[in-house]
Amino acid sequence: MSAISKTAGKPRLSVKVQTLAAVLAVIGAVAVPQLFHVMGAVSGLGTALGEAFLPMHLPIILVGLLAGPYAGAASGLLGPLASFALTEMPGRLMLPFMMIELCAYGAFAGLLRNVKMPNIAKIFVAQAAGRLIRAAAILAAIYVLGNESIKVAVIWKSVVTGIPGLVLQWSLLPLLMYRIENAKRHER
Repeated sequence: MSAISKTAGKPRLSVKVQTLAAVLAVIGAVAVPQLFHVMGAVSGLGTALGEAFLPMHLPIILVGLLAGPYAGAASGLLGPLASFALTEMPGRLMLPFMMIELCAYGAFAGLLRNVKMPNIAKIFVAQAAGRLIRAAAILAAIYVLGNESIKVAVIWKSVVTGIPGLVLQWSLLPLLMYRIENAKRHER
């Protein structure tokens, strides 16, 4: 049996815990990007720090890994929507694509919650799935729905621009998962 098909045997979380986790992730998905936007405003970079470091992705992937696919997907859909309602970011044009992408991040990270594999590998899979689904949504908007306000080049541009954010996720999320899992072990 492969390592991917073996599960870590994490306990199933109640709906109440998953809901609370999703709410906290949505709050994080609104608050964390604001820190980056404030730093961008102070440094004169504007929204460039948020676009580069992908701060909204952090709480969404984390909640998927911790609370499962339902909490991950729900917070992925609602995080960008709440952020837009409160801050008008992400922009109206990219909002649906961010919702789709972050929903995929949260869902895939959550589906891998109980899979026995390194957390960094789970993050890679969630990132790849989210970016591929976002690219498919953009292509569908352009070629199927005839959306002329968005260009295909935005797919590659967002990947290149977001490389620092991917590195941040690879660095920070496994560390957070290690700390959380270690704290749980010491509680027992």
